[in-house]
Amino acid sequence: MKAATQAAQRPAQARLLVVDAAGRMQHAPRSRLADYLYAGDLLVANDAATLPASLCGTHWRTGREVEVRLAGRRSLLADDLRQFTAVLFGEGDHRTPTEHRPLPPQVVAGDLLLLGPLRATVLRTLDHPRLVSLKFEGPVDWIWTGLARHGRPIQYAHMHEPLALWDVWTRVAARPVAFEPPSAGFVLDWALLSALKARGVAFATLTHAAGISSTGDDELDARLPLDEPYDIPQATADAVTEARWNGGRVIALGTTVTRALEHAAAGGRLRAGPGIADQRIGSHTTLRVVDAIVSGTHEPGTSHYELLRAFAPDPVLRAASAELESAGYLTHEFGDSVLLEAQAAPGGASADSMRLSSKGKGPPLATQGLPPSVSSMSRACTGETTPVR
Repeated sequence: MKAATQAAQRPAQARLLVVDAAGRMQHAPRSRLADYLYAGDLLVANDAATLPASLCGTHWRTGREVEVRLAGRRSLLADDLRQFTAVLFGEGDHRTPTEHRPLPPQVVAGDLLLLGPLRATVLRTLDHPRLVSLKFEGPVDWIWTGLARHGRPIQYAHMHEPLALWDVWTRVAARPVAFEPPSAGFVLDWALLSALKARGVAFATLTHAAGISSTGDDELDARLPLDEPYDIPQATADAVTEARWNGGRVIALGTTVTRALEHAAAGGRLRAGPGIADQRIGSHTTLRVVDAIVSGTHEPGTSHYELLRAFAPDPVLRAASAELESAGYLTHEFGDSVLLEAQAAPGGASADSMRLSSKGKGPPLATQGLPPSVSSMSRACTGETTPVR
């Protein structure tokens, strides 16, 4: 798929591929997302604002140029801002693809990094020469000020123009804790929220420190996503319980929401409050909370795509990827979207029967007017021998 190269969160031409619980697919304008949600459903978004987490500077011991991309921290607390996990890059900037960036200077514990007005000390490397734990010097207020003045949003070579913070904050952005934008939330605007309310769809938020999506290093990328702190308000946990009790679906707006909700429910019951999502979600995962996900268009082999394998078997995802490719959907953070319902479990039993407090599901997604190519793929994926209606 081609990358979206313009920093437009809600372009008029943005598209949505809808994949229902039977693997049937149809295309829609993304602005019509609310049409595929039903009274009693709950849409949960990540309200994290994005930090200016890219810091350029100098490795003091060698005098070499270095870029530090902040990638993790222990909590979401505003005063817990000194210690971070970070990925290091050598000379250059976002205009060079990450996989082609020079290696950073070799760092050891105690090395000093001069990052504009900020000073950070390398505490240790984390089993990889480019992944480090570092600690900023000075009062917390100085660190916040230094990030605001010197930092820039993390970005990649497919984006030609430098990003501003307002490019990567969603309409519900609150605490600045994300390292890259929770970009599934770019779909949100007041028109969508109004349409959800009119249809009887509830809306809630949680806060999750969305991490980096790529490092340009295969070994490091295989470790993504890193551990990510989150916080689930009691009101959101209550809204999930109410939706499940009333037979509605819980729809996660993005992979970070999925990761937070599923981690918080690992003990068998959804727990409100703070936590650190340290699990990997994939084909081996039984989803306990989330019935459907609204996500970007992700390519096989990425950590985001691996998470989607918890919702659908590989044949369905391959068919969806082929449809996205043939229809010219755009990928990456400003690209198009997919609404993917969790697929029926083997043997025909609904996956809901294995989840928390489920009393049922909303009606199936509309499937009238499917293009012939999509209908044929749906039959191939689901084993149907009759036309999709």
